Amino acid sequence: MRMTRLAHALATGSLTLPPSGTIAVYRPQIGDDLSVLPADRVIVLTGWKPDHDHFARDYPVTPTPPHAAALVCLPRSREGGRALIAQAAAEVTPGGMILVDGQKTDGIDAALKDLRSRVDLSESLSKAHGKLAWFAAGPDLSDWAARPRLIADGIQTLPGIFSADGPDPASVLLAASLPDKLQGKVADLGAGWGYLARAILARPGVKRLDLVEAEADALAACRMNITDDRAQFHWADATSFRPEALLDAVVMNPPFHVGRTADPSLGVAFIQAARRMLAPSGALWLVQNRHLPYASALTDAFLEWTEVAGNGGFRVIHAIKPKRAKP
Repeated sequence: MRMTRLAHALATGSLTLPPSGTIAVYRPQIGDDLSVLPADRVIVLTGWKPDHDHFARDYPVTPTPPHAAALVCLPRSREGGRALIAQAAAEVTPGGMILVDGQKTDGIDAALKDLRSRVDLSESLSKAHGKLAWFAAGPDLSDWAARPRLIADGIQTLPGIFSADGPDPASVLLAASLPDKLQGKVADLGAGWGYLARAILARPGVKRLDLVEAEADALAACRMNITDDRAQFHWADATSFRPEALLDAVVMNPPFHVGRTADPSLGVAFIQAARRMLAPSGALWLVQNRHLPYASALTDAFLEWTEVAGNGGFRVIHAIKPKRAKP
């Protein structure tokens, strides 16, 4: 859908790309076809590890500003979108074109309204349930740049990351349910900005904690919030992460949405990953929305599991005796 708008703008002549120089594409997603752009000039910049790895097969992914032009693929977060636009404005040569594209469900109308008060924005091209507009780099948008935000208890977050305004209620329930004697080598899958990590590292028996997070901004916030020497940080997709050694425990509050669409298969993939990472005596501590259908996945992955805490919206699962994968 995104490239439909860009292809139309280029085909009709309403938009012309610069004849030379790099074109930075900020935050494209798997499924975005960038072939409408000159492949030898495209640089893909994204902090989401699965998208980064996908596009790294065909495009450079190392920032090399200044760029001749940029395409900003608007995320759902208003603050996150502003931060991306500010980044592009700072990294594109003055006068170079900055394109802003997004779906209506992701807030493109509000983003373009905000921009019109700051820059000389083109008329928007509306197509495929979204909009595309552009402006020339030059105006100072640095007040939109991503900056750490202090929320409580010395915790810092960044725009656009999950639960940026405070702890997720499910994680709060899970943290309160963890045993005092949690020990050994532990992983926090989908560590976010570090709320669960703080609870895990409060247990003196924990010898090492692998914090695995696919979103680079969330991991950056996690590094600010977690200074314990036992913590090891990994920018990685939790579903394919491999620890150095089998673990004594995995703690996780897995995601269950792709954009606005619920996708329980994400949680299932996290459960399968936890099984692979755990030692035979290891245990999984999982919090989930109560309505999610994880029972079969838990039974397939563990010999024993039970609900140990819960409320109307969430439940905490303790699973032991991970099943070994069949050869």
